[in-house]
Amino acid sequence: MTAFKYKALNPQGKLVKGVLEGDSERQIRGQLRAKQLRPVEVGEAGRGAANDPHFLSRFARRGLSAGELALVTRQLATLVASGLPLDECLQAAAEQTRHAKTKTILLQVRSKVAEGHTLAHAMGQFPAAFGDMYRAMVTAGEQAGQLSPVLERLADYTESRQHTAQKLQMALIYPFVLIAVAVAVVSALMVFVVPELVGIFAHTKKELPALTTGLIATSDFLRDFGAWLLVGLILGVLVSQSLLKKPNVRLAWHAFLLRLPGLNRVLVSMDSARFASTLSILMASGVPLLEALRIASAVMTNQVLRRSSQAVAVRVQEGSSLNKALAEEKIFPPMMIHMVASGETSGDLETMLSRSALNQERELEMTLGTVMGLFEPLMVVFMGGLVLLIVMAILLPIFDLNTMVR
Repeated sequence: MTAFKYKALNPQGKLVKGVLEGDSERQIRGQLRAKQLRPVEVGEAGRGAANDPHFLSRFARRGLSAGELALVTRQLATLVASGLPLDECLQAAAEQTRHAKTKTILLQVRSKVAEGHTLAHAMGQFPAAFGDMYRAMVTAGEQAGQLSPVLERLADYTESRQHTAQKLQMALIYPFVLIAVAVAVVSALMVFVVPELVGIFAHTKKELPALTTGLIATSDFLRDFGAWLLVGLILGVLVSQSLLKKPNVRLAWHAFLLRLPGLNRVLVSMDSARFASTLSILMASGVPLLEALRIASAVMTNQVLRRSSQAVAVRVQEGSSLNKALAEEKIFPPMMIHMVASGETSGDLETMLSRSALNQERELEMTLGTVMGLFEPLMVVFMGGLVLLIVMAILLPIFDLNTMVR
């Protein structure tokens, strides 16, 4: 059976889109009419590949969101554990999703599985949706005949990663909103309020205080060149993003971030926790250590740390133990190295890596909580200081005028 995309009109005359699976376009049109939908357009989901050799590569670059991947993985784990055939599991998961893109990917994976391909091979068509780690674990599970437990581990892992990402996002929302409001309020004061208030001093021949003069100059600059400043900032961000796509520039930038006090600790904790957690789940699923190290290094976002993890893989391949290879890089947390050494000695490396990742995630949460707890009052104090400067710049000439009248 093949996945077909369709456009149809419902009884209210509204255009609806979706994906159905069938043997032919005629059968799909019959299914649509059975659902009281009037077909407008029906075509194979992958038909563009016949005319455009780059269609599949473009489609394969479309990934799934963290939440959607976690949900799909949990559904597949539950369905496979129930004993259903794999193609029926994929069919059921596709029917349960409300996202057309996810449904199309699952139905195309199901088509490959129905043709006799392995699940990992079918998922390999969509590397953006199912990453290296995901496919490596599925491969190990299929080879060992333990696909259901492996999918359970994957479901736990993806849900954990999604939960951690959501907590970080929620922790960063308030500071960004506070900064945006502070910038907007100060800019509005400087552009609209200050010129009106200081205009009353324009007819006086008395020299204004330096604070008031500076405030007027700043207000005039923002009023005359504020739009250009905003455009310049936007262009600066776009140029920076373009430059960071170059490997050498991105490597230099990541090395600079690791030299910043405070921030380096957070970055190392984030990436090393991700590295340890990924390595743990891969090894527990039966993936060889060298392959697991290669995949785990790819999930690290900082290029300096990624290169360090790749160097660790090289040393392990040359015969070094994992804890010694990590220690030689002098960038991974000492606690992680000690726990890895303990795991290698006891033969329970997967568990110790998992505990190491959990400890680093907890430490990261505590660090971010402390930073956010300090940031809020500091931001309030900073805003109060700016407003105080503006008020003082306006009141000082008034005090001088009162002195002159007396």
